[in-house]
Amino acid sequence: MIRVLVTDGMDKNAIEQLKKKGFQVTEQHYGCEELGTAIAQYDALVVRSSTQVRSCHIDQAKGSRLKLILRGGVGIDNIDAEYAEKNGIAVRNTPRASTESVAELALAHLLSCCRFISAAGHTMREDKWEKKAYSHGLELHGKTLGIIGFGRIGQTVGSFGKALGMKVLAYDLFPVPCLEEQLGVQYVTMEELLQQSDFISVHAPAADGQPIVRAETLAQMKDGVVLINTSRGSNVDEDALLEALNSGKVWAAGLDVYRQEPSPNHDLYSHPRVSATPHIGAQTNEAQSRVGQEIVDILCAFFQQN
Repeated sequence: MIRVLVTDGMDKNAIEQLKKKGFQVTEQHYGCEELGTAIAQYDALVVRSSTQVRSCHIDQAKGSRLKLILRGGVGIDNIDAEYAEKNGIAVRNTPRASTESVAELALAHLLSCCRFISAAGHTMREDKWEKKAYSHGLELHGKTLGIIGFGRIGQTVGSFGKALGMKVLAYDLFPVPCLEEQLGVQYVTMEELLQQSDFISVHAPAADGQPIVRAETLAQMKDGVVLINTSRGSNVDEDALLEALNSGKVWAAGLDVYRQEPSPNHDLYSHPRVSATPHIGAQTNEAQSRVGQEIVDILCAFFQQN
């Protein structure tokens, strides 16, 4: 029987499907020190963003029955994937399942920043009526939206921007030229995107080396830019962003991901110009169901189970 360890939770219907197909599924979260020993006892490991699978764990599991590490989500930066592959352990993810949910949250943060939805709602819960304080919002129509990372999620956000009457610029390390005509967007250099965009939404994988948004790139942006990050917390230098918010260089920011999670950066996530959520980009009922189904499909295909 193929044994599957699920450490960060999974859609219950998907678990039932796996059991019906003959998989033995165990739901159990393990701490860093215990993880390597635990995963060696299973054929497949299914994680989300909480579990960090590092080379030390892979060293403990290589040569064991573990054959697959599966990330329920897009990014695999919480897995030392290259090291796992070199040691005979395959790594897979579910890139399609959370596209709509993350893209919609990015749009929600954009609207929240422009119209003070998070901040104004908070003051009303304190029985305050601060209409004048929030009377200088921004409109999206006719403005320029720059998207850094133009994969599935970035493309969906771009289509939202077009529907709202925005000009959409895109930067990607691997541009697909046909998308310009299909989606009505324009590929530009990073420098052009930073200089021309009124709003910037980050949808790139975790950057190697320096964060994408840092002091140098912030300085190239328009004064009063609005920044959204629903990709990876490491893509933004939080200290530089906070300084830019305080100076007014950045008008507002919408954040779902952070350098450390749970985030200890109270000054950032509680800033009056920040719309903040606790990494809930893929946390919709529909997305969880799609992630679960994609996990089932991948496991069945990998282990050739009907």
